[in-house]
Amino acid sequence: MSQGTIEAISGGGIGAGCRRYTDRRILSWRTFIHGGLNPRRRENRRGDDFEGLLDWHEPHLLFLSIMILLLSMTDAFLTLKLIANGAYEANPFMGYLLENTPRLFAGVKMALTGAGIIVLVALARARVFRVIRISNIIHWCMLGYVALIAYEAWLISRMPVTGFV
Repeated sequence: MSQGTIEAISGGGIGAGCRRYTDRRILSWRTFIHGGLNPRRRENRRGDDFEGLLDWHEPHLLFLSIMILLLSMTDAFLTLKLIANGAYEANPFMGYLLENTPRLFAGVKMALTGAGIIVLVALARARVFRVIRISNIIHWCMLGYVALIAYEAWLISRMPVTGFV
């Protein structure tokens, strides 16, 4: 055997210093941020694939996501106004937070809504029960929030005027 063959077998030589000790396929925050800023996969690998995660999402999903977050904030403010005038929170968990710490109520509401939107956008091309596309669910969430805000505005318009609140 030659000296080069012995070094290659024993781990020394040309390729030994080039070996990576971490697996590049391990997901981390860095890969999430890098993939978000530099999307590579805009379509599925095969034409017949309908489901799957992509790096790039339709631009209208950003608009819908921001609108849902803004409507969620509006819902929180209108809920606080209704609570101040005698209404009660129907959700027992959020009602508990609202009674004890209203700031925590707003933070938890925004965190839950934001986390839900992130998951829905990440899975936007997938289908539920192979029938309903998740991007349609995002549209329905926005319509649901619009209906909720309209209902809360209607409730506020029916409240007796007692001065500045």
